[in-house]
Amino acid sequence: MREPGELHTLRAMSARVGRNMLLVQGAGGNSSLKDDDVLWVKASGTWLSDADDKDIFVPVLLPAAREALARDDERIPLAAPGPLRASIETSLHALLPHRIVLHVHAVNTIAWASRRDARDEFAARLAGLSWRYVDYVHPGLPLARAVSAIVAREHVDVLILGNHGLVVGADTSEAAEALVHDVETRLALPVRATPTGDETALHRLCAGTDYRPPHDASCHGIATDPFSRAVATGGSLYPDHVVFLGPGLPTVEGSEALPTLLARAQANGLPAPVAALAPGLGAIIRGDATPGAEAMLSCLALVTSRLPLSADITYLSSQHEQMLLNWDAERYRQQLTASRK
Repeated sequence: MREPGELHTLRAMSARVGRNMLLVQGAGGNSSLKDDDVLWVKASGTWLSDADDKDIFVPVLLPAAREALARDDERIPLAAPGPLRASIETSLHALLPHRIVLHVHAVNTIAWASRRDARDEFAARLAGLSWRYVDYVHPGLPLARAVSAIVAREHVDVLILGNHGLVVGADTSEAAEALVHDVETRLALPVRATPTGDETALHRLCAGTDYRPPHDASCHGIATDPFSRAVATGGSLYPDHVVFLGPGLPTVEGSEALPTLLARAQANGLPAPVAALAPGLGAIIRGDATPGAEAMLSCLALVTSRLPLSADITYLSSQHEQMLLNWDAERYRQQLTASRK
């Protein structure tokens, strides 16, 4: 299928955005370009940061995507055969009228969108933009339906997704990237300093197990800072946390805490936790954790350190967590990111 010239520009912009940990982590986020009746959208499970080096965009016929949304069908066939699937959020990209759509998991936006007390701040900080807030709904078709009801009434360039992230639409890739940076600048939050982790103690804790300290030392702040730890153990803030790390994060204290945690998981027929927090010491992660899981732990450190002590936190419900864990589309995305080279 003929590729439009603008796709090269979209690739370059997507790679820049994807390499910015403050905007995208791992396989999160997606972007798209409308070219007549064809929607070029990021493939599920691929990384925006790879956009310059790999063919991560797949073509979808716009009329077919919109018809699938109308009949509540998640299965959107590609316009040309290939081994990849279109992004989970293809319906959302298809219904928005903009030529370029960019969806990111920007940490300042997530930090605000994980709070009940943020509405007035959004109104003040985003004044002058065409924006709307969308309460959390399950990604994919449910989110697309919620957004469809909004865009049927008015033109919107910026969507703040509760407990999820940011979506912008624009005429060009450059304008979409600039709009994301504008929103993040308006929503910028001070970063709380967190105590450094104790790597020596963490290695002792993990000795004889399949766990290790994470590659990103900043992740330890989730465990060494009491408020960050309370937020992280209180529940799940956004979908990719659930998908790649599991609901919330458990804590381990004392030399027998980790074996006890693993034994309890095994007795309940559950997998070993992907990551855990050792209060005052730092974070640990399974040795077989995927790059996507590592990225999500880093994202959690970035988000929790931006939440003020006065923040009124809102979490995903247990029902929403189970929907994510049992979703075939997310299992597929996990498999792809686990095999990424």
